Amino acid sequence: MIKIAPSILSADFSCLGQEVAAVEKAGADWIHVDVMDGHFVPNLTIGPPVVKALRPISKLPLDCHLMISNPDQFIEAFAAAGADWISVHVEACTHLQRTLTRIRELGARPGVALNPHTPPESVAWVLGEVDYVLVMSVNPGFSGQAFIPSMVGKVARLKELIGQQGAEALIQVDGGIDDATIGAMYAAGARCFVSGSYLFGHPKGYAAAMALLRRNAEEG
Repeated sequence: MIKIAPSILSADFSCLGQEVAAVEKAGADWIHVDVMDGHFVPNLTIGPPVVKALRPISKLPLDCHLMISNPDQFIEAFAAAGADWISVHVEACTHLQRTLTRIRELGARPGVALNPHTPPESVAWVLGEVDYVLVMSVNPGFSGQAFIPSMVGKVARLKELIGQQGAEALIQVDGGIDDATIGAMYAAGARCFVSGSYLFGHPKGYAAAMALLRRNAEEG
């Protein structure tokens, strides 16, 4: 039930391919790719060429989180590069349902992401059309930020909305996820956990970090 998605934003970019191979070998379920444009969020990261370069390196799903303005201009390029899952922010989409439909038409699995200040009710009307909902548990833009505790209640409310609609959307959380915060998020209903600085910086290595995350999620 638990999926661990290492965020390559915290990996060593001088040997990114080796890093991706290492976390796959260590037991990762997805590879999370944080895409930032320096406009929607105050940071600039990577684009479709990096996704294309990673595609032959790993058999894991590439989960591209588009923290960008005007995502409609880029979803085709990310899908063509090999993205398996693509999430867009409700705050960035003028015609959200159209964008999600286009992602699915391109062969990827669509998701919708919410910044911490955005209420879960804002995506209630598309829960039946997405494969996952990404709840940001930090303000997006930089790795290593502190977890926002109030996001636990937000995940619980989102789970309630999904259940009320009979939808099957997976809840993913991203930001400040470590062995101390994962239990509450799992109990609230999250099942996919993005981990960046905690996982890539763990003193005992990637496999130990993921094992601890899984154990603490289930044990609370």
